[in-house]
Amino acid sequence: MTSGLPFDDYRDLLRRLPEADKAARRDAEARLRLLEGQGVPLGRMGELVVWLAGWQGRSQPQISRPMVTLFAGTHGIAKHGISTRKANETQAMVEFCAAGGAAINQICAANDFGLKVFDLALHLPVDDISEGPAFDERGCAVTMAFGMEAIAGGADLICIGSLGVGGETVAAALLMALHGRAALDWIEPVGEPDLTERRIRLIDKAVELHGGHVKDPLEALRRLGGREIAAIAGAILAARMERVPVVLDGIVSLAAAAVLHGVRPDAIDHCLLGHATTNRGQRHAAQMLGLKPILDLEMGEGEGIGAAMGALVLKNAAQTFGSMTLRQN
Repeated sequence: MTSGLPFDDYRDLLRRLPEADKAARRDAEARLRLLEGQGVPLGRMGELVVWLAGWQGRSQPQISRPMVTLFAGTHGIAKHGISTRKANETQAMVEFCAAGGAAINQICAANDFGLKVFDLALHLPVDDISEGPAFDERGCAVTMAFGMEAIAGGADLICIGSLGVGGETVAAALLMALHGRAALDWIEPVGEPDLTERRIRLIDKAVELHGGHVKDPLEALRRLGGREIAAIAGAILAARMERVPVVLDGIVSLAAAAVLHGVRPDAIDHCLLGHATTNRGQRHAAQMLGLKPILDLEMGEGEGIGAAMGALVLKNAAQTFGSMTLRQN
């Protein structure tokens, strides 16, 4: 991609997004009606299969090469003590996952899901958004490009999540800038009351500082986001250009989706939300983006677990749909 300004290429891509395959969707809907006519209403499972058919371009879709992709970034704002975790724990989280010890490792191993974890310059946190922009336009654009490359490899479904300390607070600030509401609506109180109060003050400060520059969602991203959010936005966009369906996990992924949605509302039509977490901010974001969770397991945020569990439902729905036979009259 080449242009005069770093974000111009992304704006161009967002102007020419491919649509779902209408013929495949129509054929899937016809088969679904016949199957349900045999007395087994598939409900939401049927809706999910029809959605999947449109994005895979197959009237009988299947998921044979699912991939969980996690992005890890660090944040200057974490120095203020905005998490129950220490600011330097992101590296340890990545290493634990790389060593196979995390919950997402077990889910992927048990269900033959691929897993990629991307370390986004953890030794160089983006700047403190309560004091200035997270990074410059070129840095943000380059990180989005990296996220676009991360989906390569032939997966037929991508589950996207994040790892790291501070990401939820930054995502809350970005969502507040894009959609309004109070800071407390975008965070889930954790730890001692003073921790929540500190997060609210910093979010309010950051949104006020950058408030005059956030009408452009991409500018809001580079000012109030982070490397993992920018990379996830790039991955979502790249998946759309290849018509690869996506399952999102957590408020960080939803903040990235909100940026693309802010530029073009149908830019995330190829995305589903894996599960509804206990995080009130995610619930508000999902509602505003029109994303209905596949599952609600009353879990918290993290590691792409919710996206992987939602993908299991999607995979089994496709398998059921493709394997059922029509009775002969």
